[in-house]
Parts: sequence; structure tokens; C-alpha cells
Amino acid sequence: MEVILGSPRGFCAGVVRAIDIVELALERFGSPVYVRHEIVHNPFVVEELRGKGAIFVEELEEVPDGQMVIFSAHGVSPEVRHEADRRGLRVLDATCPLVTKVHLEAIKYGGQEYTILLVGHRDHPETIGTSGEAPDRTIVVETVADAETVEVPDPQRVAALTQTTLSVDDTKEIVDALRARFPNMLVRNDICYATTNRQMAAKSLAEDSDVVLVIGASNSSNCNRLREVVEAMGVPAHLVNGPDELPEDAVVGAKRVGIVSGASTPESLVEAVVAKLEPSSIVARDVIDEDVTFVLPRELRD
Repeated sequence: MEVILGSPRGFCAGVVRAIDIVELALERFGSPVYVRHEIVHNPFVVEELRGKGAIFVEELEEVPDGQMVIFSAHGVSPEVRHEADRRGLRVLDATCPLVTKVHLEAIKYGGQEYTILLVGHRDHPETIGTSGEAPDRTIVVETVADAETVEVPDPQRVAALTQTTLSVDDTKEIVDALRARFPNMLVRNDICYATTNRQMAAKSLAEDSDVVLVIGASNSSNCNRLREVVEAMGVPAHLVNGPDELPEDAVVGAKRVGIVSGASTPESLVEAVVAKLEPSSIVARDVIDEDVTFVLPRELRD
């Protein structure tokens, strides 16, 4: 069996920044440091940080007054920020800068009385946070069917924004359906570079593999999109978060196994899956180079 390792894979700049924020906060301020929501969607990352002293909560009400809280890479709504201020919580913001960009666009177009059609998954933390910037003017559009039926007060003042972790192809279908109904719609496609690059890598693997393994967590949006991208090309794909989750029959009979990982997946999990497969050879498939970095919050800069 030959393993083809797709690249880029694994941590993106936003995930690196978010993890660094938690680790540096623990080093400089000591425990406890509270983190609202999983800092990134991977249980191995969360457990490692928990072992270092981070306390993960879902709501601010679980954080004692006056304590430090870190907002996850997915971002939060203004309502959450206001609650943190009211209670005197010390906030470190690990929101990915690319997510912050979408928030700023929502503020801009909401203030200009546009109806914002937010293309994304309704229950995803990123979508919830972005919607909170202009809740009375935002409608979440999840599917092409939603796009074909959504009603807006003024068809001439519509702006479409996108969740950063979506499938490029699925998003295009939804935006095309919206544009057909609202030809003057403003479109701000903010699918992040890391999501786009990893989907390119997944497609490249699908062209030459009998099966593709996507290494990542089941609650990771970008990992699920990678699996869907591969399956859309007619190639079997399995989403696994480590060697223990690998189905026994996943690679039976496969001569070439492609492997890619999501933007919140540690490389150690990829290495562990490869080791379990015991391939006769490993081939690197580099699709595009990434050299993006994001600065830390000023509270943590040297």
C-alpha cells in the first residue's frame, strides 16, 4: 500500500494563534484561565490544553467574576462581549482575524440597512457570532433550497457573506442561486485561505487515490467539508480523528490511500494514522505553500 500525504494540511495560522494565546496566557497569568467554547474543534488539542490548566466552558455564566476568559477562534457575538465587560472579566480574544473580517463586514452592511444573507451552518459558533453583529438584518442561508425561497424586505439592498470554513463548491452553488434572484446583491466571499487550500489538496488526492482519509474531529466544519469534497468526486472518504477511529475495512484492497487533515488537526494524529497503516511507501503531494501568520493580542506580545 502506498500513502499519499496531501499538503497543506493541519494547523492553519488562525489555529496556531489561538493555541498560542491559551498557552501563553497560562504561562504568564497562571491557572485558572477559562476558555469559552473549544478553542478549536479538536478534542486532542482541547485535552492537551486542559492538562496544562485551561478550563473550558460553554457559557460565560460558568466563569467566576473577575477571572480571565479567552474567546475561541470561532468568534463571539457583541452580546457575549458586553456580558464579559459587565462582569469585569479579563478578556483575551483568540478570534481568527479572518472571522473578525466577516464580523466587520456584517457591522458595515447592517449599518447601511442591507439585508445580510449569511451563507453558513446555522448552529456553528462562527455563524452564531457573526449573526449577532446585526441580528435584525441577518438571515442564515444553509442550502440552495434556502437560497431559492428566502425573502428580503428590499431586493435592491442585499449583501451575501460567507462562513469561512465552507466548501468552496457548495458555497458557489448557494451564492449563484441567490444572485439569480437578487442580481444587484453584493457578495463578500470570505472562505479562508486554509479551507480553500486544504480542499484543493483533497481534490488532488481524490484524483489518484482509491480511498482518502481525512484526519480530524467529527465536529470540525472544515474537516467535514474535506470529506464531502472527496466524496463528490466519487472516491470513498473517511473522517477519523486518529488511529483508534479508523474503520477496520476502510482501506481493505486499496493500493493508494490519500491522507489530508483539517485546519485544527495536530500533525501527530496524521503520523499515528500513517504508522497504523504500515504503508510500503509514502509520497508527498504538495499542492500549495502556506506562509501566513497572525499577530498575537497586544497583551501577550513581548
